[in-house]
Amino acid sequence: MPFARLAALFLALAPAGAIPQAQRAPAPAAAADRAPIVGVAIVARFPHDRTAFTEGLIWHGEALYESVGREGESDVRRVRLSDGKVVARATIPPQQFGEGLAAWGRELVSLTWHDGIAHRWDAATLAKRGESRFTGEGWGLTGDGRALIQSDGTSTLRFLDPVTLKERRRITVTLNGRPLDQINELEWMDGTILANVWHQPFIVRIDPASGAITRIYDLRALVKEVGARDPEAVANGIAWDARDKRLFVTGKLWPTLFEIKLDR
Repeated sequence: MPFARLAALFLALAPAGAIPQAQRAPAPAAAADRAPIVGVAIVARFPHDRTAFTEGLIWHGEALYESVGREGESDVRRVRLSDGKVVARATIPPQQFGEGLAAWGRELVSLTWHDGIAHRWDAATLAKRGESRFTGEGWGLTGDGRALIQSDGTSTLRFLDPVTLKERRRITVTLNGRPLDQINELEWMDGTILANVWHQPFIVRIDPASGAITRIYDLRALVKEVGARDPEAVANGIAWDARDKRLFVTGKLWPTLFEIKLDR
């Protein structure tokens, strides 16, 4: 879907007054059928490596983990929340570009963009534990306790066997009945999927059974605060601490990691 059309779908959902009249687009569905756009509250701010091109972000055990993509030097890292310091790092082969990250048991699984290779790391030590093959591009990755869920930049999410990475089923992500592509980083939270949409300052909440987007969370205030000038410094990175009910978000090349609360 072209960027302008994608942006129009989101802008059509913005509250009255939030977008100048000249920039508003016609609603693509009846108001009663539209996914509401709601705000977020900033709970806390933490330092984040402003050179990190964030592709995946998770909270696992007692720590924050991040997958960083760089040409020739992608890595998976354990990050100290309080000061953003990288305390452990696993390097991805230089010919591969690192992407989404998820935890499964005692392992972390990280995707590569074009190579169809998923790396498996020991969650405690970040030592390499093996590789698996998967189909399609690797963008985002999360898990629902039964399967790993993969995005590939289209409107399709694939539910994968966590051991073999073979596809079990798939859903199409839809916004107001229309397929929505550019689905990127994923996070499982309380029975739903949260997702970044590439180049959009919003997080969408996806029904894992139907693929329908049921909420859109507005991150424009965070994007404005960060003030990034690089067009690729977009919102990307969602981590849910299920035990303490904390939600963290950041972006590519952002100097800040935010703890936020969603207006549900």
